[in-house]
Amino acid sequence: MNATPHLYLIGIGSNRRHIRHGRPQGVVEAAIARLDTDFMLFDASPILLNPAFGNAGRDFANAAAMIETPLAPRQMLSALKAIESDFGRKPGRRWGDRVLDLDILAWSGGRHHSQGLTIPHPAFADRPSAVIPAAAIAPNWPLPDGLRVRHLKERVGKRLAPR
Repeated sequence: MNATPHLYLIGIGSNRRHIRHGRPQGVVEAAIARLDTDFMLFDASPILLNPAFGNAGRDFANAAAMIETPLAPRQMLSALKAIESDFGRKPGRRWGDRVLDLDILAWSGGRHHSQGLTIPHPAFADRPSAVIPAAAIAPNWPLPDGLRVRHLKERVGKRLAPR
């Protein structure tokens, strides 16, 4: 019996060199390749370089990917955490340097909330580093509040525009 497949919009980020993949851009490229190997990858955005936020220190390379999998949200989160671990990410401070960060930004099931996981990602709409790559590959992705990803991009653009 096959489980119903779900679409996930995944945010990808790195701001630390990796021994094998090199600079953060190389880490993001390798993460996209890994998502393609482990899941059905529909699309991936261009990689953007973004200033660090919080106490992260170094600038980030960011992208987004759209994948299909029968995994439910908690299983998907576990699979993404395993990939982060395989890339050498260690648990640490919340806004610290990280070799790889994979976040579930949204999924085809709408809203989801369980301990340690909220979908859509609670900070998605406020992070240009997530919204802009997501809008590059899924501008019409419907969000539970009736908006689409392209609407988030318009809002982010207005906040970033010079005044």
